[in-house]
Amino acid sequence: MMESLNLQEENAILLYFTSPDCNVCKVLIPKVREMLYTKFPLLKLHVVDIASNREIAGKFQIYTVPVILVYFEGREFIRKVRNFSISELEREIERPYKLLFH
Repeated sequence: MMESLNLQEENAILLYFTSPDCNVCKVLIPKVREMLYTKFPLLKLHVVDIASNREIAGKFQIYTVPVILVYFEGREFIRKVRNFSISELEREIERPYKLLFH
């Protein structure tokens, strides 16, 4: 899945790192999807299960879940780990997203 993903070639990507036993992740992911759909439709979502993609988790230095990484033009702009709100995430995405797409 992620092996073919080239962060340098994509304008905007949100990587959502999760695991099968993460209950917070299960509650949070629908909210993240809805936020992207309504507010940031050009931001691509990629969900990564760290249990089955250990090498990818290591590459991005993911040691716990949930983790959200947001990349714009190949550069990491946002890293949210464990405790964060959707409104906080939305505020942080808004400015770079508008600069890139508007």
